[in-house]
Amino acid sequence: MKNFLLAVVVLCLGACTTFDRTNPTLRREIKDVNYEARRDDSAPRKRIMVLPFLDAGDKRPQELRDQARSAFIADLNRTGEVIALDSRELKVDLAKNMQNGQYKLQDIAKEAQALGVSTVLEGKIIDIRIKRKADNVGVVRHLTTAFEVVAQVRVVTGRAGREVFNTIKTVTVEEQGVRVGERVETDKFLANNPDMITVIVKDAFLDFTPQVLASLDKVTWEGRIAAINGDRIYLNVGRVSGIQVGDLLKVTEDGDDIYDPESGGHIGRVPGRLKGTLEVISYFGNDGAIAVIHSGSGFRENDRVELY
Repeated sequence: MKNFLLAVVVLCLGACTTFDRTNPTLRREIKDVNYEARRDDSAPRKRIMVLPFLDAGDKRPQELRDQARSAFIADLNRTGEVIALDSRELKVDLAKNMQNGQYKLQDIAKEAQALGVSTVLEGKIIDIRIKRKADNVGVVRHLTTAFEVVAQVRVVTGRAGREVFNTIKTVTVEEQGVRVGERVETDKFLANNPDMITVIVKDAFLDFTPQVLASLDKVTWEGRIAAINGDRIYLNVGRVSGIQVGDLLKVTEDGDDIYDPESGGHIGRVPGRLKGTLEVISYFGNDGAIAVIHSGSGFRENDRVELY
């Protein structure tokens, strides 16, 4: 079990946090930004905004959720397939966008569109359970301890507010051991072993990574026109997003939202009018691109751009 936990810790922290082997008291942090150009057969990297994790229980510390979320964001970014963003830049009162213990993802996703976000992700700890089986007699008893984490992840698209992923996962880790006359309550064990529980919760969410990436195949990549200055058009997507100099991008205006006349439910958003195309000529800032008009006219800030 100790080797397993060590492996999970390394997986969770990865390139973002490592420890100096020659001096275990020193800690260094590394932040990698993937500038690798995309393959010719792949789309640019989609932006996914990860909201603060939720917890169905009210006794577990906030730090448990925060550490699991940070590890999950780092793991998504390490794949090089997406750009996972913290929601700090989102100017939305998340507390007011809650219903039945979950975020109103469709409403939040609409606000996230302005930041060039394709999808919004919610993570939630539903339960943490500890089950123990022991020999019936004897002072020295052989125990099997099962640690169970029940977690949920939901993903909603920014453009249409469509749910593309919603899964509840139960991750179980077992430990074989020997205890002498010990009796442990679940809540007490959780309180006395915060590091172990943190690692197991991180591991539960990291197991979602391949499924979340697969769900994004259903989502169309997009960016936005951030500003226009003369013949230069500035985009909110660039090198980090996987845009390459010479790319042609088609520009459309936002379409109208369509609602069911009987139920009033949101059906989706129809495609907007095609305005023309842009050619990427250079980069600027952390993840922006400069383009010029290739065809068409009437371009405006916040117009949508896609690969041509």
